[in-house]
Amino acid sequence: MPRRLRDNINSRYFEAANALTSKKARRRIVAYVESYDDIYFWRTVLSEFENDKRYFEVMLPSKINLTRGKKSVLMNFLEGAPLGRDMIACVDADYDYLLQGRTAQSKRVLESPYVFHTYVYAIENYQCYAPSLHNVCVSVTLNDHRIFDFRAYFQAFSEALFPLFVWSVMLYRNGNYNRFSISDFNRIADPGGFNVQHPESSIANVKRKVNTKVNELQRQFPDAKDEYLTTKEDIKTLGVTPQTTYLYIQGHHLFDTVVSPIMSKVCNLLRQERQNEIYFAMAHKTQKRNEMTCYENSLQDIKAMLKKNSGYMLSEQFHRIQEDVRNYLDVQT
Repeated sequence: MPRRLRDNINSRYFEAANALTSKKARRRIVAYVESYDDIYFWRTVLSEFENDKRYFEVMLPSKINLTRGKKSVLMNFLEGAPLGRDMIACVDADYDYLLQGRTAQSKRVLESPYVFHTYVYAIENYQCYAPSLHNVCVSVTLNDHRIFDFRAYFQAFSEALFPLFVWSVMLYRNGNYNRFSISDFNRIADPGGFNVQHPESSIANVKRKVNTKVNELQRQFPDAKDEYLTTKEDIKTLGVTPQTTYLYIQGHHLFDTVVSPIMSKVCNLLRQERQNEIYFAMAHKTQKRNEMTCYENSLQDIKAMLKKNSGYMLSEQFHRIQEDVRNYLDVQT
C-alpha cells in the first residue's frame, strides 16, 4: 500500500473512531513516540491536558514490525498527509530544533502542527536536569546530605563546552558536519577522571580539550568568524546559553558518560556516610546489623532513578513543550 494512502488511513481511522463513540465519551488522541523510555516522558507532558473531554494514549509507531526511533515515526506518519487532530508525533529535538529548517527532517519537525519536540536534545537531557540531581541522589541513597553542587558543576561544564558547541551547530548547519561530527564533540565532552572533592580538575580537562579543538577548527575555517558569531547569537535566541549547553548535547552521551559516572561517585559517598553512621551508632550489634540490612535493601539503582526523574518539569524548556501542546489543543476546540 502506498505510504501516502496509509498515512491518510491512519489519521482518518482515529478521527472516525472518535466520531463513532458517544458524544459523552472522551476523545482519544494517539501520541506516537520513538522508544519505550519516551512513553513515560511524554506521559508526564500530556497528562496535564487530559480532562473529561479528551485523553492521550502514548505508544510506539508500530505494533506489527516493532520499528522504533525518530526516523520510524517521521517516515511512517509525515510522508503524505499530516498526522491529524487525533494523531500526533512526539520526538526528540536532536539538532533539528537548532538547525531551524535547514534540512528536510528539521523542517518536518518544526513546521508540522502535529509534531512536538523536546527543545533540548533528547529526553535524557531532561532526566539529567541539574537542579533535580540532588533529589535523585536522595532517592538512591536515602541520604539528604548535600555533598556536591550539581547546579554549579553543570553550569561550569556548559560554559567550558559552549564555544565548541557553537562550532558544532554551525558546521551541521552549513553541511560540514563530516569535518566535526557529534561523535567527535562527545569525545571532547567527556570530563574523565571526575573527583567529587575536586571537580574543578575535570572542568579544566574539558576546557583544555575544547581550546585545542577550537584552535584547530579556526585554522581549518579561517573565514568563519562572522558565521560563527551569527550562529552564536542565533542559538542564544533559541534558548541555548553558555550555562545550559549540557541540555543540548547528545542525550545518551550526557546520561551514560557524564552524569551517570558522576552520580555513581556522589551516591557511593552518600551510601558510605549513611553506613558509617549505622556502624558507629551506640547500639547492640544485632540491632546495627538489622539496621544495615534494612538500609541496604532500601537502596535504589542510579540509572533506574534517573529514568524516572521528573524534576525537569520545573524547567523553562519543559514549559515550552507544554505551551506547544496547549496551542495545538486550543486550535482543535
